[in-house]
Amino acid sequence: MHSEFELITRFFTPDPPGAEAGVTLGVGDDCTLLAPTPGQRLAVSVDTSVAGIHFPEDAPAVAVGHRALAVSLSDLAAMGARARWCLMSLTLPAADDDAWLADFARGFHALCDATDTALVGGDVTRGELAIGVTVMGEVPPAQALTRSGARPGDLVAVTGALGGGAGGLALWQRGERDTGHPLLQRYLHPLPRLEAGLALRGLASAAIDISDGLLADLGHLLEASGVGAELTPDTLPLAEGLVTALGEEGARQAGLHGGDDYELLLGLPPDHLDEARARLAALGLALTVIGRFSDRSGVQGVTVTGDRGWQHFSGGVAP
Repeated sequence: MHSEFELITRFFTPDPPGAEAGVTLGVGDDCTLLAPTPGQRLAVSVDTSVAGIHFPEDAPAVAVGHRALAVSLSDLAAMGARARWCLMSLTLPAADDDAWLADFARGFHALCDATDTALVGGDVTRGELAIGVTVMGEVPPAQALTRSGARPGDLVAVTGALGGGAGGLALWQRGERDTGHPLLQRYLHPLPRLEAGLALRGLASAAIDISDGLLADLGHLLEASGVGAELTPDTLPLAEGLVTALGEEGARQAGLHGGDDYELLLGLPPDHLDEARARLAALGLALTVIGRFSDRSGVQGVTVTGDRGWQHFSGGVAP
């Protein structure tokens, strides 16, 4: 069985440690020393993923590693921040499954590499499987996207497609294990919209990532902005294969309530729509208008029934 320090050295220490940009002292000391870019604001967020709550206990280790980082990076995307560094706290039931640890580390490091995010420290301990990831990014002053900027008359828009996370989980729970299936890919390997967040600086009036479900996260944005919204649910962009997997009504409910999509939900002044679409099209990403913010409280245009989105203390596997 590996000790904590052997695990860190073998699976989570870069070679050489501290070689990443902005890291003056990296993995291996009591603290990491970072040198943020002068004049930038530091954006920081943390998420914890627990086996059996946030992902299935039998999920592939490479997907667990990827997801643990992706869900935290998605918060930086929603702020329009450029990812820089991350910390990881890993709780393991055992420290002797080298194959699982190697796959987990491979999934985590692959997303680090793809997003230019440096793992600069963390902790390993024993217990039920859980992964806490703190991410740090940079954003210029007054350019951060927040939940509080939507105004009546702004458009409600979403990037990409919705319901894929819920659809992938449903397939997994039915016993589907073809990880190449588009919906399983959306669930097991979500992509944080970091480049989209950067592209939307100066255009979007508000933003939030869709982690708990469209209506649940829209509610957070409405509360922060002090506005309401009128939706046109027939315009919801649904993930490829979702209707086939869940049926028309199931797909609609997944689009409205399903979590784990990690798309961006935006407030967008109408005169910024064409430029926003052009910038996202250059990234190969669609932008769909699904309604408009209003001065009426609440959400108009949809009937909210059943599950209202992921709740962290309600039990079960998200969404």
